[in-house]
Amino acid sequence: MLIALHLLQNHAPSNLNRDDNNEPKDAIFGGVRRARISSQAIKRSIRWSDHFRAPFETQGLLAIRTQLLPEKVRHHLVNAGLNDDDQRAIVEAAARLGKGEQRSPSGEGEAGDERGEQNQPRSSPRSRRGSRQSNTTGDAERIKTAQLMFLTENEIQQLARRLIEIVREKGAKHLNELQGDTLVREIGEYEPHSVDIAMFGRMTTSSPFKDVEAAVQVAHAISTHAVEMEFDFYTAVDDISGEAGTGFIGDTTFNSATYKYFSIDWDGLLKNLHGEQNVARQSVEALIRAALFAIPSGKQNSFAAHNLPDLALVEVRKENVALSYANAFVKPVRATGNLSLIEASAKALEEYIPAINDRYNLSAQRAFLSTVPFTLSGAACCSNLEELITWLSKQMQIQGGVQ
Repeated sequence: MLIALHLLQNHAPSNLNRDDNNEPKDAIFGGVRRARISSQAIKRSIRWSDHFRAPFETQGLLAIRTQLLPEKVRHHLVNAGLNDDDQRAIVEAAARLGKGEQRSPSGEGEAGDERGEQNQPRSSPRSRRGSRQSNTTGDAERIKTAQLMFLTENEIQQLARRLIEIVREKGAKHLNELQGDTLVREIGEYEPHSVDIAMFGRMTTSSPFKDVEAAVQVAHAISTHAVEMEFDFYTAVDDISGEAGTGFIGDTTFNSATYKYFSIDWDGLLKNLHGEQNVARQSVEALIRAALFAIPSGKQNSFAAHNLPDLALVEVRKENVALSYANAFVKPVRATGNLSLIEASAKALEEYIPAINDRYNLSAQRAFLSTVPFTLSGAACCSNLEELITWLSKQMQIQGGVQ
């Protein structure tokens, strides 16, 4: 079973996701420039949304992304009765896990969630033994891994217990001599039990933490229409200097509007969650809610582009066939005297969805909620979000055999 979510979400002028020049990301699609929001930015806003986190925080089903694994391990050594040399050997062994050969060119200051999208620091001669960085208070050094890792608290606890066992059984000297794959083999492998890792996956290298193939795919959002970058020229006045004129001059760029697409591989999600159907169902519902409400935070203090989707379409397919409807907008839509930009975008979807599905003999159960005129043969029109979630829950029971 495959579940898909398609959104038309017309953001007000904004800069929700910046490139390395602090300009809104864009892309050429259909021969014209489009506004773009990266999948990494969308996924991060979802992961940190209360709509996504609230159902799982008390169950311990969420992970953290960090380079501070050695410091997390250090916290578990406080009551272990180890001497300083033993503790140092354990913390430094934790720092040797993971490699840092790759670096994402995104410049977003955030890590991607899917396999292969992790934002890692450049490798250095010290990367094999981890790195040190002063903390914000300047009173100590924090040891980091070379690679940013996506980990559950349970995995960190298992790792700490195993490193303590090795030191007690074979001594700190033995642990200090272990490097790379030899260290990983002695530590063993750990598999996560986490909703966010199950959905968005993880990739680690030279690490005891098992790779997880993402069950959720998130497209880069693109505008349904052509965009031109616009500039906001602004000034700031010194409140107490008494001087005429401005104390600061600057400018920022912005654009607007987007189509978003998500696909959820139900079987893959269920596998990643060790067959726990109820947790998988909860995670799908939480993802849908978060996808509708969560918005990347870039420059929101300046633009406040808090706009909810005007059209949300959910599809459930028995076949595991993913299908984006981005090509409905290969020809950029335009507002007319009779249609707003959102209405024109909805009309383009209305025409494209049956055309592409009929050509390939694809079928799906569909439901939607919309603030604009939208008709789709056989699709359930929901009056609100709760009705849409209830419909999806029933489809998961029927199509996916959820108990």
